[in-house]
Amino acid sequence: MNTVIQLDRIDREILKELQVDAELSNQELAERVGSSAASCWRRVKALREAGVLGPAVRLVDPALLGRGLDVFCEIRMKSQNRESRSAFEDFIALQEDVVACYSISGDWDYLLHIVARDMKDYERVLMRGILNHDAIANSSSKFVLRRIKFQTSIPL
Repeated sequence: MNTVIQLDRIDREILKELQVDAELSNQELAERVGSSAASCWRRVKALREAGVLGPAVRLVDPALLGRGLDVFCEIRMKSQNRESRSAFEDFIALQEDVVACYSISGDWDYLLHIVARDMKDYERVLMRGILNHDAIANSSSKFVLRRIKFQTSIPL
C-alpha cells in the first residue's frame, strides 16, 4: 500500500501549475505559487524524490497522427492464476497500440484503451494480436464516438 504524501498549500499549487504546464521555468513557477525560486526548486525536487512528480511529458493529439479511433476493450481471462495474469500483463506491456491497461473488478478482468487508425486497423490489433494470447477467453469492444472530457491532471 502506498503512503499518502502530506502536502501544504504551496505544494498543492506547484502540482496544479505543473499539471497544466510542465515546461514552466522554476522562476515562473515560483512567481505563480508565491514562493522564492530557491524554495520552489527544493519543493519540486522533494516532490520528484517522493515519487509524486513523474517524468514531464507532452500530450499528443492521436487524431492528428492518424490514430483517430479510440477503443475500450474488456478482456475476460480463461484462468485467474498468477502465471496467466503475469504472462498476459507482460504481453500487453509490449503492445504499442494499447495505451492503457487496467485490472478491473466485475464481470471482466482487464480494460484496455487502444488507439487505432481505423476499424480495419483495430481488427488487426485485436484479431491478429491481442486475441492470439492463450490466456484470453473472450473480449468485448466499446468504440468512442466523441471525446467529451479528457484530462490528465489529478484533483488536489
